[in-house]
Amino acid sequence: MIDRTIEAVWKIESPRVIAGLTRMVHDVGLAEDLAQDALVAALEQWPQSGVPDNPGAWLTAIAKRRAIDLFRRNERLQRKSELLGRDFELQQEVAQPDLDAIADDQIGDDLLRLVFIACHPVLSTDARVALTLRLLGGLATEEIARAFLVPEATIAQRIVRAKRTLAEAHVPFEVPSGSDLAARLSSVLQVIYLIFNEGYSATAGDDWLRPALCEDALRLGRILAGLMPNEPEVHGLVALMEIQASRTRSRVDAAGDPVLLLDQNRTLWDQLLIRRGLAALARAEQLGGALGPYALQAAIAACHARARTAADTDWGRIAALYDALAELAPSPVVELNRAMAVAMAFGPAAGLELVDALTSEPSLKSYHLLPSVRGDLLARLGRMDEARSEFTRAASLTRNARERKLLLERAAASSGSQVL
Repeated sequence: MIDRTIEAVWKIESPRVIAGLTRMVHDVGLAEDLAQDALVAALEQWPQSGVPDNPGAWLTAIAKRRAIDLFRRNERLQRKSELLGRDFELQQEVAQPDLDAIADDQIGDDLLRLVFIACHPVLSTDARVALTLRLLGGLATEEIARAFLVPEATIAQRIVRAKRTLAEAHVPFEVPSGSDLAARLSSVLQVIYLIFNEGYSATAGDDWLRPALCEDALRLGRILAGLMPNEPEVHGLVALMEIQASRTRSRVDAAGDPVLLLDQNRTLWDQLLIRRGLAALARAEQLGGALGPYALQAAIAACHARARTAADTDWGRIAALYDALAELAPSPVVELNRAMAVAMAFGPAAGLELVDALTSEPSLKSYHLLPSVRGDLLARLGRMDEARSEFTRAASLTRNARERKLLLERAAASSGSQVL
């Protein structure tokens, strides 16, 4: 029981502990090692002493003492050791250290800096995702590997290389400013949404959903929104994730197989998450200016959330929002989604014309949703043989077993008329 409690505390407190230590030692790898030392101390002491009232401050205090000991032993950092040692001696003169002050000291700024380090563009996308889940999600290497269905050694290597790359690039422990902020913030939002999407629609494996990853991404998004309350796209991303997460219980049936959007039981949609998502979207809109890509996608999700039944969906507005998204952030995937919205609003023939224009797009050559959407539209037009061929091809391209099963069933029936 106590081990599970410590694990839960670690996931909550470790980002703040590591953030504060990184400010102190200016090395995210060393900071994590020191935090892990504090965790070991907690595992040794808390079963006997109990979990302290302020566990984050306890972990931070222990880790700082480890850092001071390390600096004292390191001759190359003798000057820093002396400075930190004097600070430590002053702390020891106080009978009981002020753990609340230790925990609260610049905590918001430190955590925000850690977000921008973990998601730094100098790292590969895979490395950013792994490091973010490790440092900010509090996940063990084994958990990250299991979530993404890759060997644990692969994740471990990504994390080690990421820390080495950050150290070699001398990435400063700071929040970028000016034009650099927008570029770096885009990377941060991308990483969080990548984590969410892998939980929402698993790209591979036997499960359609991995709710734990959605929860990790949502927690990171909410933290970021609290740290950057005046950034509309941060609220836009949170809104998008909240609304999409609201459908979790309706997205699979009792056997764990996918349920298509228009077939979902909307009474199972989580109204609390929908309200939170709509509030976050309203906040993004209140901050002024044109909506960004995430806020636009959140507005699309809101159209579904507000419709009591599938028939009530305002597909005309969704198509218009996709038009705006295609202008702001053009991509073949956005065009494919726009084609489906057009089909729903103006008929399958109009949508198929747009989809056919994408069939020669190199980046969609192995994208299973292209033949899946095309098969859906062909079926609606009564072109069943062609639809069957498209669904079969889509099934051959997906790496998710649940999705493959669904697509093969649609190929057999050749009468699907839903959106994924």
